Amino acid sequence: MLGFKSKTDTVVLALQELVRKRRIEELKSLLGSVSLEIDIPKSRRRP
Repeated sequence: MLGFKSKTDTVVLALQELVRKRRIEELKSLLGSVSLEIDIPKSRRRP
């Protein structure tokens, strides 16, 4: 279905996808819990 010639390639892709999805879920769980005190206009000014 994915066009891989070996089982190893399929397993490697599946594991990479699993890690990617877990990282996304971890980031989603942090949503709203990180407080950043950044002054956007000040950070965009050049000296």
